[in-house]
Amino acid sequence: MGAAGAAGVWLAWQACRWVRRVWPEWQAAGAVVARGTGLDRVGPVASRVCAFYSGKMVVLASQSPRRAEILRRAGIPFTVRAADVDETPLAGEKPEDYARRVAEMKALAVAREPEEVVLGADTTVVIDGEMLGKPVDAADAIRMLSKLSGRRHQVITGICLDGGMELIRDWAVTDVWFTPMSAREIADYVASGEPRDKAGAYAIQGLASKYIERIEGCYFNVVGLPVSLVYRHLRSEGQVIDLLPSLP
Repeated sequence: MGAAGAAGVWLAWQACRWVRRVWPEWQAAGAVVARGTGLDRVGPVASRVCAFYSGKMVVLASQSPRRAEILRRAGIPFTVRAADVDETPLAGEKPEDYARRVAEMKALAVAREPEEVVLGADTTVVIDGEMLGKPVDAADAIRMLSKLSGRRHQVITGICLDGGMELIRDWAVTDVWFTPMSAREIADYVASGEPRDKAGAYAIQGLASKYIERIEGCYFNVVGLPVSLVYRHLRSEGQVIDLLPSLP
């Protein structure tokens, strides 16, 4: 083993000694906020590498299992209180304005305790200036996918954070390129049922992944939540702090 390898082994050993020493205190301090917040359901690797949080708990104002999964995998503790709002676009409304407005409506539609920060989010797919929401039926899904086939479109997600003092509104955009899809491929995909509750009638993380040629921007934004953008705002507002001290 070379000098670099030996140094790496020594550092890993020191890190293990440090974790074993401080873990009981962390576990005791985090026990109250971990249960039922999503942090208790992350995998073992995510549990070890996630940041430690203090201050306000995140409330996800959405019933989307995809947004919940993104937060869970990122190690961000949260609870869910789904918001029911009217998502009808206003006449002449720009896609980014629409996404931010609906995200804000969701954030304000749920009850918030003083120690919580509510997260609202809304995603829309845009092509040729048309916003593609969730398809109303199979024919609508076929129409949307036929329009996306072989072309570039944009996925826009608006977010809103309500921590009590002020509202934080922002949005993210990702360019997505579809490969050409045959009529049979579109019909088979729609028949799978996957497009049913997805903006733009597809799930990049699911069966539709084989039709995605490339993207430019945040992948998680296409799934439904630009988690790095959310986390950046949480950190800037002091809602999230990293308590990992330097190794001795």
